[in-house]
Amino acid sequence: MVAHPRSAPAIRFLDEEAIRPLLHLEDLIPAMERALIDFSAGRVVHPVRSIVPVTEHHGFMGVMPAVYGDVMGAKLVNFYPENISRGIPTHQAVIALFNGETGEPLAMMDGRLITELRTAAVSGVATKLLSAPNAKSLAILGSGVQARSHFRALSLVRKFDDVRVWSRNPENAQQLAKEIGAKATPAEEAVREADVVVTVTGSPVPVLRGAWLKPGALVNAVGAVGTKNRELDDDAMRGAVIVDSREAAMKESGDILQSNAKIYAELGDLLAGTKPLPQAEITVFKSLGLAVEDLASAKLVLHALRIGAG
Repeated sequence: MVAHPRSAPAIRFLDEEAIRPLLHLEDLIPAMERALIDFSAGRVVHPVRSIVPVTEHHGFMGVMPAVYGDVMGAKLVNFYPENISRGIPTHQAVIALFNGETGEPLAMMDGRLITELRTAAVSGVATKLLSAPNAKSLAILGSGVQARSHFRALSLVRKFDDVRVWSRNPENAQQLAKEIGAKATPAEEAVREADVVVTVTGSPVPVLRGAWLKPGALVNAVGAVGTKNRELDDDAMRGAVIVDSREAAMKESGDILQSNAKIYAELGDLLAGTKPLPQAEITVFKSLGLAVEDLASAKLVLHALRIGAG
């Protein structure tokens, strides 16, 4: 008898509202920790993302593929900074998931919410590992989507009783401060004596000066996208610099490239204990975002829906 190929199942598309109740920061933080360890240990096929410029609209499309265990896939993410003036998110994305054993498509997912949450979860991993266990004060430079998600994620790993917010838009800073029970202040006042600092501004020029940082502070540097933008000045980059991907950082990070900062380690190496924790006055975690983080997040959604992988 001739074996006939089985018919391909319908590919499910999950929009943001379908994903939201299935994806939780409490689950994402340990999932990101495992993914980063696997990445740095070489257990992930992971090319550096390709960037396709969309010069006419001052944006770009990033193509982010990876193979991670029983799944493989890619995120297509568009960054359009001028969307702020349109009242829509600057990041737009979709994630395609495939069975790693057979190559069969499993699902398509909206990637905006996944990007938002996994980015904050990775900063949560870094903060849990690299900040002082008794850290109490948090400074957030920025007032958008990532500012809110970072407050939620970091509050799961540290108990902050003093939170200060600054934004290039003072009204937005006041609104965020009201939402999360924080205080809106000038940038320097927000950073002074803060145990943990988050930069999520999207600013093309430095908004954080190293002279403001207290000894022992951790900076989660998230907002600068591309080689031409940076949020931290040279002084802020003088300490131990930790990255999610060394290869990507040397190609994509304006904060690192423009300051000629030396990378101490990948976060996954520190998590696995293959390199000791830094002993520096200031520690900076430069977050770029990796495809493996998106796949690990999407796997949580698949499992919640009992969509098979492997």
